[in-house]
Amino acid sequence: MRRFALVAAVAAGLATATASPALANHSWNGYHWARPANPFTVPLGDNVSNTAYSNWDGALAGASSDWTRSTVLDAPVVPQSGNARSCKGIDGRIRVCNARYGYNGWLGLATVWLSGSHIVRATTKVNDSYFDSPSYSYTNERHVMCQEVGHGFGLDHQDTSGADLNTCMDYSTALDNPSPNAHDYEELEIIYNSHVDSGAMPTFSPSSTKPLSVTRTDTIATSHIVTSYGHGYRIHTFVTWAVGG
Repeated sequence: MRRFALVAAVAAGLATATASPALANHSWNGYHWARPANPFTVPLGDNVSNTAYSNWDGALAGASSDWTRSTVLDAPVVPQSGNARSCKGIDGRIRVCNARYGYNGWLGLATVWLSGSHIVRATTKVNDSYFDSPSYSYTNERHVMCQEVGHGFGLDHQDTSGADLNTCMDYSTALDNPSPNAHDYEELEIIYNSHVDSGAMPTFSPSSTKPLSVTRTDTIATSHIVTSYGHGYRIHTFVTWAVGG
């Protein structure tokens, strides 16, 4: 029997979209962290622990090292306390958690809160209901961790066809690329060297948590769900499906 799993990325906030220049072109609608200068720092809050079959401490350290190689940002691992199951977002950082979230179809989940085009906070969840088994290797863990953290910087997938582009930001069904490639670093430079931001840091403060509308579009490989809360606040849910053995 074949088991299906997914990796999902969620963005919450005001909806704005800007075009990305050619070459690397997988900016996530131009979403980015506000900062007065480059390089800037986005801490990775360490709310992970190893299991019998997983090494999340190593995967998080690897993602930190890989993304810090970018010329525009640093992503140090910092201590993070609190409930890993709820994994509530914290302004100014990407909180990273693992837990048995259930056999609900997803391997990893990235959630990004937005105010306009600015990222306010983000979380990465990795699902031990699947990973705490011999079915997934350390390379698979590295791939998913790298990809979900990468979404938190404003990157989309390079490709969703299942093609292997030698980057954690593709959706190769093998999940065999533990690190970014040159195009990922190039896209980060395109996003963050285009301008810097001044003034107060943005906040996420919709007037209501009750959704007014939900729309969904599906392709063979992906789903895109948009939940609107009015006054321009929306939640974008991007789901990419993968086949696991």
